[in-house]
Amino acid sequence: MLEIIKAIIYGIVEGITEWLPISSTGHLILVEKLIPFHSTSEGFFDMFDVVIQLGAIMAVVLQFWKKILPFVLTAKEREASSSNSFIKMDIMTMWFKIAVSTVPAVIIGLLFDDLFDALFYNPVCVAIALIVFGVAFIVVENWNKGRKPKVRSLADITYQTALIIGLFQVLAAIFPGTSRSGATIVGALLIGVSRTIAAEYTFFLAIPVMFGASLLKVVKYGFAFTGMELALLLVGTVVAFIVSLFVLRFLMGYIRKHDFKVFGWYRIVLGIVVLLGC
Repeated sequence: MLEIIKAIIYGIVEGITEWLPISSTGHLILVEKLIPFHSTSEGFFDMFDVVIQLGAIMAVVLQFWKKILPFVLTAKEREASSSNSFIKMDIMTMWFKIAVSTVPAVIIGLLFDDLFDALFYNPVCVAIALIVFGVAFIVVENWNKGRKPKVRSLADITYQTALIIGLFQVLAAIFPGTSRSGATIVGALLIGVSRTIAAEYTFFLAIPVMFGASLLKVVKYGFAFTGMELALLLVGTVVAFIVSLFVLRFLMGYIRKHDFKVFGWYRIVLGIVVLLGC
């Protein structure tokens, strides 16, 4: 029962931090140091903290279903379509651009995943990444103040823009504590994407990236789960899904009226606290 309670805590942390630009992986690493699992195999947590992100991803799929599904499922939708097609070409084009954004992370993940885990998955590196990107958020938001974004819709994102956002995402693949959403949002803001569109594109980009990352971790870990390990994965994933639904709605409402500087200050404070505790 104690291990299940830990999985619930991990799921809550994942659901909150996956979408806020404060690093879910960084927070889970820190939580694991405080309340580690004791009845699991070696390497289980390294797989667990990635796989439970699938719960958060499924929350995106549910929340933005109409914006991400490229197929016309009903006759009524087809009649309403100007092209009378079974495919929504604007959404399909968006997925082509998302595919371009995933290429850098896929290459880096396949080639160097184990190396980066060994080098950077520790509290000190997490703390440094929290502080550095916290400062970056504040600097970028101050620089961006008063500027009109050039990209105000998903359709305005070009393939070049998609690739640049994908390159920023690589920072999160290398340095835990960076925040995948934080890195891509900062990159998008720097090249003139509006705050709302940057957030939405980041959410959609997470779907193939996190599915791929989860598959890679499970394959490396193997499929010989104990009953307890399967229970922990299921509980953590379901809790992350439920919490993410509320966080996504909050964040989309928040960024329509506020900038990201508060998250930058949070990151800096947390990073300093972690460094002092190391």
